[in-house]
Amino acid sequence: MCGIAGWVAYQRDLRSEQATVDAMTETMSCRGPDDAGTWVQGPAALGHRRLAIIDLPGGRQPMTVDTPDGPVAMVYSGEAYNFSELRKELAARGHRFTTDSDTEVVLHGYLEWGEAVAERLNGMYAFAIWDSREQKLVMIRDRMGIKPFYYYATDDGVLFGSEPKAILANPQVTPTVTLDGLRELFAFVKTPGHAVYEGMREVEPGTVVTLTRNGLRTRVYWTLETKQHTNDRETSIAHVRSLLDDIVRRQLVADVPRCTLLSGGLDSSAMTALAAQQLAAEDKTVRSFAVDFVGQTENFTPDALRDTPDTPFVHDVARASKTEHQDIVLNSDQLADPEVRSKMIRARDLPMGFGDMDASLYLLFKAIREHSTVALSGESADEVFGGYKQFFDPKAREADTFPWLVQFAEHFGDDGNILTEGVTKAMDLGSYIQDSYRAAIADVRRLDGESDFEYRMREICYLHLTRFVRVLLDRKDRASMAVGLEVRVPFCDHRLVEYVYNTPWSLKSFDGREKSLLREATADVLPKSVYDRVKSPYPSTQDPKYAIALQGHLKDLLAKPSHPVFDLVSRDWLQRAVKVDVPQITQASRRGLERTLDLALWMDMYSPAITLS
Repeated sequence: MCGIAGWVAYQRDLRSEQATVDAMTETMSCRGPDDAGTWVQGPAALGHRRLAIIDLPGGRQPMTVDTPDGPVAMVYSGEAYNFSELRKELAARGHRFTTDSDTEVVLHGYLEWGEAVAERLNGMYAFAIWDSREQKLVMIRDRMGIKPFYYYATDDGVLFGSEPKAILANPQVTPTVTLDGLRELFAFVKTPGHAVYEGMREVEPGTVVTLTRNGLRTRVYWTLETKQHTNDRETSIAHVRSLLDDIVRRQLVADVPRCTLLSGGLDSSAMTALAAQQLAAEDKTVRSFAVDFVGQTENFTPDALRDTPDTPFVHDVARASKTEHQDIVLNSDQLADPEVRSKMIRARDLPMGFGDMDASLYLLFKAIREHSTVALSGESADEVFGGYKQFFDPKAREADTFPWLVQFAEHFGDDGNILTEGVTKAMDLGSYIQDSYRAAIADVRRLDGESDFEYRMREICYLHLTRFVRVLLDRKDRASMAVGLEVRVPFCDHRLVEYVYNTPWSLKSFDGREKSLLREATADVLPKSVYDRVKSPYPSTQDPKYAIALQGHLKDLLAKPSHPVFDLVSRDWLQRAVKVDVPQITQASRRGLERTLDLALWMDMYSPAITLS
């Protein structure tokens, strides 16, 4: 895993801009602590920071191949899990390799197939290729958007990077956020291509963006397509298991220590158990890690989101799969630490976090990084197999909006209630969300003869796989790469996503429960407790000391009446919120406290120009 950055300027010789190229590249040092490199030739500059995973001595970047018509250079972030097969195919076609890295395979794949190399890759990746033969830049992102990739069009070319901070390091760019950017921060919907900062865009998942002297061109090479599912239940279960076995086997490949993220839920438990089964055949043991909070298990109180604490189920899986397990136990002081909050905002470049759940994720990854460099995660199984409560809640299913927003409003209230009346009116968030929803469902094709209910469930699955999952994938990537940890997401393998997406809802929930296909496909490796467990989201602390700490930090903020955060956040709301007795602090008000702190720290760190007109 790595961080990439670059600059193409057709009207300049960028050799005179080496200092700027270095500065852009250096912002990616957290993503690549092991090595750094730049390549500059005429109008093109590429920068790379490396986290060495495969072929530790041989995978240095930027990587180039000299051709009779000029060099082709690449910077690459991610993993191609089928690089061994591609290497054999390319070798048979006459290509010669000097390293054992997947990077070199992808570069030679481009030399052989051009942009179409994207369609041959299985993995998570974001890479840029400068082809001097045609004086063009090719930017490619994986199908599900696992790896981030941003670009910014200039008068004579483009800037790009794994994260916005690489682009913001260029003097041509000023961090500006308009009303649409603010809307994106509060909508809890990942609009494809939207990057919040004005002028900045994401390379969309499954997309190739090409720059020539004539400008930018975009081509979609993969999208989620509606297809007829013809397999019966048993065949479908067997095929899901076959895919999972192959996916886990591929994603366990690494030349560095590996582990799994284990929550005790169905997703991470199944993935951990399959990894343990495969490694046991090689007389190896899986390392597993889980996050916990001081006193959480002993004092757990069931709520509308979580019926049970994670730890007992985590330990059941660790015993059953014989993993080398470690709980990372955090306290409220760690979760409320402003330095940790700053780390996550810096990692994401934006104040769109999940409060203590962001802090605990960062601290979990930081602790894991002391032992492992690669971690497998159960992320995205809920979106793929249908695991969230909104899949089963009639109110959410029938709502004329994104279903998770119905559930979100019930548990957290109006996320924009912290804003001033003027900002709320100017944002008109309801219209923005409705427009986004209409655009999203317009892309869903209905099968001939598909019932109204099945079609609605197809829409809901599509929305989760193209709008919701990208929020969580981005969060996980940023938190992990902030400490130089590569997190792999087996459930995002496009073969599994395509197959399960097209199974009818009656198959996804054939036993009346969530994720029926996944549960049955992995039943033989799961403890009964986990097999029977009801879906529980990522954990959040119940310790009242956390809310007390938040209030204390915000009292300090109120003592700075000229702080720019009060151009957005209602001072009156905040003054009331910091005086509420802790037992009366709701989930909604606690989230408001967290969001206010995030906004204030972001403004301190990035000094964004915010325009409301």
